[in-house]
Amino acid sequence: MRYPEAARQPIVDDLYGHRVPDPYRWLEDPASPETQRWQSAQDTLWREYVEDNLAGQVPMRDRIAELSAVGSITLPSWRGSRAFYLRRDPQQEHAILYVAREDGTETALLDPVALDSSGTITLDHWQPDPTGRYVTVQLSSAGTERGQLYVIDVDAENGIDGPIDRVRYSPIAWLADGSAFYYVRALADLSAWRVWLHRVAKPAEQDVEVFGNGRAETTSYGLGMSADGRWLVVSATAGTSAANDVYLADLHASSPESPIFQAVQENLAGQTVANVAPDGRLYLATTVDAPYGRVCVTDPAKPAPEHWTDLVRAETGSVLADFAVLDGLQRPLLVVATIQHAASSLSLHDLHTGERVGAIRLPGIGTVTGLTTRPSNAHELWFGYADHVTPEAVYVFDARTGTVAPAAATHRGVPNVEAHDVLYPSADGTPVRMVVLTRPDRTGPRPTILYGYGGFGVPMSPSYSSFTLAWVEAGGAFAAVQLRGGSEEGADWHRAGTLAQKQNTFDDFVAAAEHLIADGWTTADQLGACGESNGGLTVGAAITQRPDLFAAAVASAPLLDMARYELTGLGPSWRTEYGTANDPEQVGWLLGYSPYHHVSAQTAYPAVLFNVFASDTRVDPLHARKTCAALQWASTSERPVLIRTERDAGHGAQAVSASVDVAADLLAFLAVNTGLQVGGP
Repeated sequence: MRYPEAARQPIVDDLYGHRVPDPYRWLEDPASPETQRWQSAQDTLWREYVEDNLAGQVPMRDRIAELSAVGSITLPSWRGSRAFYLRRDPQQEHAILYVAREDGTETALLDPVALDSSGTITLDHWQPDPTGRYVTVQLSSAGTERGQLYVIDVDAENGIDGPIDRVRYSPIAWLADGSAFYYVRALADLSAWRVWLHRVAKPAEQDVEVFGNGRAETTSYGLGMSADGRWLVVSATAGTSAANDVYLADLHASSPESPIFQAVQENLAGQTVANVAPDGRLYLATTVDAPYGRVCVTDPAKPAPEHWTDLVRAETGSVLADFAVLDGLQRPLLVVATIQHAASSLSLHDLHTGERVGAIRLPGIGTVTGLTTRPSNAHELWFGYADHVTPEAVYVFDARTGTVAPAAATHRGVPNVEAHDVLYPSADGTPVRMVVLTRPDRTGPRPTILYGYGGFGVPMSPSYSSFTLAWVEAGGAFAAVQLRGGSEEGADWHRAGTLAQKQNTFDDFVAAAEHLIADGWTTADQLGACGESNGGLTVGAAITQRPDLFAAAVASAPLLDMARYELTGLGPSWRTEYGTANDPEQVGWLLGYSPYHHVSAQTAYPAVLFNVFASDTRVDPLHARKTCAALQWASTSERPVLIRTERDAGHGAQAVSASVDVAADLLAFLAVNTGLQVGGP
């Protein structure tokens, strides 16, 4: 394959004694004529490859589209006599925001496609006020995730406020009467984030900054409000740290414009989520002094840790995920969600003593998302559930009868899929788990995708994926590995894949590949690696450290140049996860595995496809451009190295048809280069 010309420049940085070549730095500038010529030529190369090699993969795309056309609905948020929720019917591109009134009538409040028929506008966040009269919506376009905030009057069914710019997935905390809300917005120079108070229908220029002054520029904030509007909770996290500071303000004792905060926790090693429940007590889910998590309670007038009383402590091997209070019972209950090896469970406890009194039977081995209650029916728990063959659906648990039922009809994807739990040793002997999905008729090695993430405490939980199911249905195997850096085994598991220990993540991934080959699941000529974002970093590290293990690899929106990752996108906020090149010790950690810097000349690399999004404001496409050029220069194998660029798209949500197109191309590339016969016997 003849690759577009890419000049190698003699740029070498000296980073605390480390000589760091950067021959493709010119590809960092997307607007330069040189980069645009290179990108145009790469686009042409990709199109030619598709026409010559992937034309027979149409059945795969059609099946992904069928498996994606299942619709969706979110947990409802009840405000007053109204319920708010998102629903996407099959064949719709985006979910629509609805309100259901007390008389049963349903009204569509916001349809992103009605705003832009091309489907590039996304609804990033929404939050109704306590009265049910107003709802905030945050919209962004073309994948930038740079949102604008509006207020919709539900009764008038139109916008009355906005846009308020410089927001990004901002949490919202409404005052009890719906007259104002707290939100997170960047300063005018975009240098840092702050918490603001906005009065409905007043100009944003009059908004009052209430929290965050003097904190680091990478600090992010969480907001919460008690149901009665009295207690405001603000959390502050430096970057993506596993520790946060939490503060509580009594709005009965101070004005909304000048809330007086008292510390719930400061400078402690642990993450805490706090909430004042309707019973007036402050509940806390925390990893402080509890690596697997615990639920504590205290008087909001005495919120400091020395006053916390344990209700429930997650047992070793189970990780606290969420909790909810059911106080509409003669014996009030605390519902605790935990995960064990990434799968969810729900247990019931006495609200006052913490004693375990039962469990909620789930539909299968899967993932619970969100726990919420209905104020008028405080004996009910509503939750989302999904597993490998079941799209996420809403379920209701009735504590009076102990029954669980779907709130709406559920859909199953491909029931003839088997999940195999596999335990294997990593390079240092640490036991690591993965789940391998196959058809029941599995015999002998087969084309296999090894998928991993391994970062930011994100667990590899069971989920419905049309991408995965289409591959397995076609006869392949799909292995999802629970790498260190996630939170499947608690806070220590996350820390074991960060900073100086980040190499553990890649060792776990490589060991998974070796185990799949040794145990006869697949062969090196049939194995493909796949990962997205931080998972793209994992794939990049694996193929540059052990190219012999893989026939193909897909890295989507990947981080790859770890010497310069902090200079673009959200990079500065990830220093607590990876470290910084501005520190003489930490730069050594980064250069020890940085995929871009470990591309070696005259090496037989697997087939590699970089998938990037032109409007990605989290991970800059420069990572993929530079590493693609390096691999095209270095590889001696006949396997292709290509880059696929998605226009008007970013790191977050897309229209369904656009997501199907991406998934189809990635699977087709992996199928052709691992030998999966799509549509064959």
